[in-house]
This record gives sequence, structure tokens and C-alpha cells, in this order.
Amino acid sequence: MLATQNNVTAPGVLDQRIQEARQRTDEIFALVKPEALYDRPIAERHRIIFYIGHLEAFDWNLLGERIFGLKSFHPSFDRLFAFGIDPVGGGLPNDQPSEWPTVEQVRNYVAKVRDILDDKLREGSPDTNSQEFPLSTLLNVAIEHRLMHAETLAYMLHQLPLDRKIFQKQPAEVSAPPVHPEMVEIPAGATTLGLSRSDEQFGWDNEFEAVQVDVPAFAIDRYKVTNRQYLDFIRAGGYETRSLWTDDDWKWKIEHNISYPAFWEQNGDQWLYRGMLEAVPLPPDSPVYVSHAEAKAYARWADKQLPTEAEWHRAAYGAPHDADRMYPWGNAEPSAKLGNFDFVRWDPVAVTAFPDCDSAFGVADMLGNGWEWTSTPFAPFAGFEPFPFYPGYSANFFDGKHFVMKGGSARTAACMLRRSFRNWFQPHYQYMYAGIRCVRR
Repeated sequence: MLATQNNVTAPGVLDQRIQEARQRTDEIFALVKPEALYDRPIAERHRIIFYIGHLEAFDWNLLGERIFGLKSFHPSFDRLFAFGIDPVGGGLPNDQPSEWPTVEQVRNYVAKVRDILDDKLREGSPDTNSQEFPLSTLLNVAIEHRLMHAETLAYMLHQLPLDRKIFQKQPAEVSAPPVHPEMVEIPAGATTLGLSRSDEQFGWDNEFEAVQVDVPAFAIDRYKVTNRQYLDFIRAGGYETRSLWTDDDWKWKIEHNISYPAFWEQNGDQWLYRGMLEAVPLPPDSPVYVSHAEAKAYARWADKQLPTEAEWHRAAYGAPHDADRMYPWGNAEPSAKLGNFDFVRWDPVAVTAFPDCDSAFGVADMLGNGWEWTSTPFAPFAGFEPFPFYPGYSANFFDGKHFVMKGGSARTAACMLRRSFRNWFQPHYQYMYAGIRCVRR
């Protein structure tokens, strides 16, 4: 399991974490058959070959000259692989495979970047007293950026046809008791969002500055919404009921002919879940993965709402008479018995599979097994300051068109299960490992 301590600055520890993060992304690329490396599994994203080069280009552009004073050995690749695609607005990419470098050229670039940066790191930390940010901060940025891509690449490859992937052995199934949906009453109380700079822990720019929020009493689903529950919504005509959808969401649904989740397939009268490596009968007790638009429509149908970021925090980390916990289950570090996260599995499991992970209020499965949509638009906390070396990481998305997600998925690294971590996405994107947990006020 990857280290979860984000304030560790020892070069050896950070070097180990870099190697572990590279292993994670190497594993995901190993799923792809060689002839599929120029495929584009999701229309709004780059071809797979881009991401092989992007991870090293990011590290080089972040560290090479800024920290080590290195001159580029391949400026055109540094630029070509620098930036991904935001799938909001604009036209879809229309580049052709022939426009990209060969796999050998890209892999040679990757190997050389790794060799050069590793040599510099082994020489010892450079004198960074004149830098605004210490080397440890930039290395944490590089590590977590790569680990984020280990997750986004997974959901992208989830959409790659099964015959374009190399089968790998999967872990044993997890036994779980049946799901009995219910709601849990959460008393009024305060919760703390974000990180304090005085804590001297690593966090992304949008995690600062910490703010305490008073949350009125509410009720929340004990479990994430399951495939079984969402199938009831479909059978009740949820995708055909105009009143359940906003104008923008309805327009998106009609224009793209959306009538069920992107991870589902229909085979005659049977519904299948399209797993990473095989299609299986729809697991009724696993969480459904949907877009924010679909999550809102479901919540309206159920006569409930999506939680705010603060409500989600209160249910996950609050306790009746104590301050917020580090994790829903307490202050113990994440482990395999506490949830479906940190790259153990490719796919979700039943929402009752990890009874030891319940929050102090008895809310289950809040970390791992699928991010959870909130109704909160992604916006800065008071005191927000963009990273000077990565100014667009968060600020480019403070546009009212992206919504906060909390929790984590099976492919979320342990270090990003920290309480302050915030994920976000736009509402008309079905491919995230993100689901629903409703509230009633």
C-alpha cells in the first residue's frame, strides 16, 4: 500500500513513493494490447499514446529546469505531451494516429526522463532555499498527479473494447451481506473542510485554507445507491420523465441518446456490468456509476437531494461528541479491510462488503468503491492561492460548471483518501467512477 503521510520529506521515502506510483501507471498501460495504443476509448480524451508520454513530460516540465537546472533534450515532446483535454465545451479532438510519434520514440523519451531525474534525486536534494516551494512539495505534486492519472486511465480503459485488453488475474470476490437501504439521521454540528497551512501537510491548492462549517441536521443514505436501486429508476421511466431533469441535462441526454449508465450493457432482457476485464451480470448490490446529471435526476425521483460537500463531510468524519476524525472509521491508516481502494481491485464490490469502515454515525462505504457526487459547485475556500508552478490546476475549473466529488474509488491511491482531498467534474460526463448517496433535509 502506498504511504499516506503527505508531510514526509525524507528523500528516500519520496523516491520510494515515486517508484510505486510509476508501477501503478505502468500496470495500467500493460492492460493494453500493442495494437490498441493509438485507440481513443473516450471521444473527449486523447489517444492512449498521449498518456504514456504525458506523465514523464509533466515530471520533466515540473522539475527539470525549475529544480535541477536541466536543459531540455526533447523540447517538442515536452510540449506535445504537456496538457490533457478538459472535456467541457469545444469540439472533440480529431487527430489521427499517424500524427503521433511511434511507441518506441515515446517509450525512449519516458526512459530517458526517468533516468535523468532519478540520477538527480539520488545525488541528493538540491539547494532549494531560493525556491518558493520545497522539493518535497513538488515531488508530492508529481506523485499525486501520476496517481490521479492511474485512476483516470483506468476509467478510460474501462471503455476500451474487451478484446483490445490483456486479461489479468483478478482478486477473489468479497462476500457481503445483503443490502437493506435505509437512512441515517445526522445531528446538527460543525465540520472542517480543507487543510490549514499551519499543519505543514501536503495538499493541492484547492484544499487550503481550512474552514469550519456549521451543518444543520439531515438524514443521509447509509449506503451508496446500488445498481438494483438504479434499475428501479430506469424501469420507472426515469430517463423519459422530463420533470426529473434540468433543461441543460435533458438537452444533453437527448442529444447523446443517454438512456442508461455508461458502465452498463443490455443483452436482450438482461443487464450486464461492463467490468474492466469482462462483462458480468449486473451486480445488484454494487454501487451504480453515473454522471452528475443522472445522479440529480435519480435523487429527484427518490424525493431526496444530493448532499452538499459540508453535509458529506459531517456524515463521513463527524462524531456525536468529538472533533472530526481523520477517516470515517477513526484515525487508523487505510488498510485492505477498510474499503475498496488503493488499486487492489479493478471494479466495485457490494456496498456492504466492508463493515469495519462505518463512520461514527453508522454511514457505510464512504471511502473507496466509488466517488460520490455532491451538489456543491467546485469553488475556492477563503484564502485560496493557486500554485505558481501549476496555476490552472484548480482555478481553471472555478466556473460553476464543475461539482465536488468526495470519497474515492477502487483505483484511488491511499494518500488521496485524506479528509481534505477534493475531486471534481462537470455534470455531463458518464465515465467517472462516481455514484450517488442521497440526503433528505
